[in-house]
Order: sequence, then C-alpha cells, then structure tokens
Amino acid sequence: MSQQRVIEELQRLGMSGYEAKAYVALVAAGAPLNGYEVAKRSGVPRSTVYETLGKLVGRGAAYEVRLGDAGVGYISLPPMSLLDRMRREFDQSISTLRESLPEVASPTQVRLIHNLTDRSSLITRAEDVVSAARRDLFLSGWPAELEPLKPLARRAESDGVDVSTVVFGDDPDPVGHTTQHRFSSPKVALENLGCRLLVVVADREQAVIGGVINDDAWGVYTDDPAVVLVAVEYVRHDIAMHLIVEKFAAEDFETFWKSDPALLRLRADHGAPATLLRRGAGAPPPAPGRRRGNDTSR
Repeated sequence: MSQQRVIEELQRLGMSGYEAKAYVALVAAGAPLNGYEVAKRSGVPRSTVYETLGKLVGRGAAYEVRLGDAGVGYISLPPMSLLDRMRREFDQSISTLRESLPEVASPTQVRLIHNLTDRSSLITRAEDVVSAARRDLFLSGWPAELEPLKPLARRAESDGVDVSTVVFGDDPDPVGHTTQHRFSSPKVALENLGCRLLVVVADREQAVIGGVINDDAWGVYTDDPAVVLVAVEYVRHDIAMHLIVEKFAAEDFETFWKSDPALLRLRADHGAPATLLRRGAGAPPPAPGRRRGNDTSR
C-alpha cells in the first residue's frame, strides 16, 4: 500500500491531512525527528508543522523526546498500538452513541425510499439492512450478491437473529435456514426476472430490493411498511412453496409446473421485474428485444 493510501485511510479515521502526513513521516523515519525534518519529509508547511505535531501528541499518536543540544524531537506511537487505540476509541464511541442517539431522535414523520443506482451502493445498503436486524432477517438472491452479506448475516445469527435465505443456484456455504430455489434453474429464473433479483429485509421494518445484470445494478431502499411487507412475503412465499412441494412426488409437480395454463400465464411476461426496477431507479430502459410472451420454458 502506498504512503498516499495510508494517509487517506488515516484521514478516514479522523486525522487531518497534515496530521496524517506528519505521522507517516515519523513512522517512516523510525527515529526521532525535529519539526524541520518532519516538514521536509512530509510536505507539511513549516509554519504549521509544530501545531500539527502538537495535535499528534495530544491524541497520543506521537511523543516528544529530548534530542540533547538539538532540542525537542518527535517519535511516533508504533502503528499497531495506534490502530488498537483507535479501535478502542471507536468502539467506545459507537457504544455511547448506540445508547444516546435514540434518546434524541424524534419519531419518524415520513417514510423513506431512495434509489440505488450501482452495484456498490446496492450491496452497501443491503449490508446496512443486515446489520440492523435484531429479530429476523430475510434474504433472497444469487450467490454473487449474497456472498458479501454473509459475514454480517452470520454475526446476526450468532446474536440470535432468525435468518431465512432463498438462494438461486448452488451455495456450498449457506447461511441461516437456507432454501435452494428449485422451481426454475438459475438460468431460467434470470430470463424470467430479467435480472438477478436481490431482496433483503430486516425485522420487517426496512428492506433493500434490487436487480443486478453483470456489474450493472439498480434498486431501492425503503422503510415503507407496505413495501417491506411485500418483500417479506415474497421470500416467505418461496420458502413455503418449496416446503409444500417436498410433500409431493417430484414427477407430478414437474408436470404441473411445466404444463398448468394458469402458471404459464403468470410466467409469460419475461423480464418485467427488471424493467420495473430500472424504471423506479431512473435507469435507462433496456434495448428493445423480442417479446417472449409465449415462452413456456421453466
């Protein structure tokens, strides 16, 4: 990792740009430096270098040492000690805010819904929802989208959250009570939906619903009770259908699924979910193609 990347990450953890540059210069030196040397090596202006070093000393990231006749020098707190200290301070702040913020929060006046316009924002917002779960968590999606959510889902499960997952395709490392979608193959499900649909619902209070095609993605986050209810029931319905099917002969169900006129009508409009999600997120419509309304494949 480059020094610039280290400086950027230290800034993300609360240091100013000058503080981060000065600290990295001290770490790289491995020996005490006076203010002139720190300014020379770090690029911090000489007019502000002592103020910057004083702030580092104040936060415990550096220490003053005597350099004999040369005056005062500065040496860094070892990197791992600094990171451990930052982690302790961060955890303490989170613990305090977890208790205090709800006390100052006002009751929700409006329901929130906002668009997610790329895969990164979709997965990050889904991680937020998974992290918020305290009672139950419903997940439905393809392994590629579920995989980054698993560490948080496992943590939730270890904390007593009831996790229910529907996965399209093979998942050798399932999380929670997992149901592998067997009505349609992943390929056919993708054709029917027009995208890899991801649904994440926490405590029946908030949800992320999104679609992914290759690296392109779009969707919404919402805490609207009506939308959240539909999302929960979508996942619960898939699980319930699989539980029911397991009570019948596989051959009989296979024939019913492929030939029943009512089911074929429901599956006739291929790609509609993806089109609606794109439209809701403000994404451009897909290129026009041949309508497959008479396709009766699974």
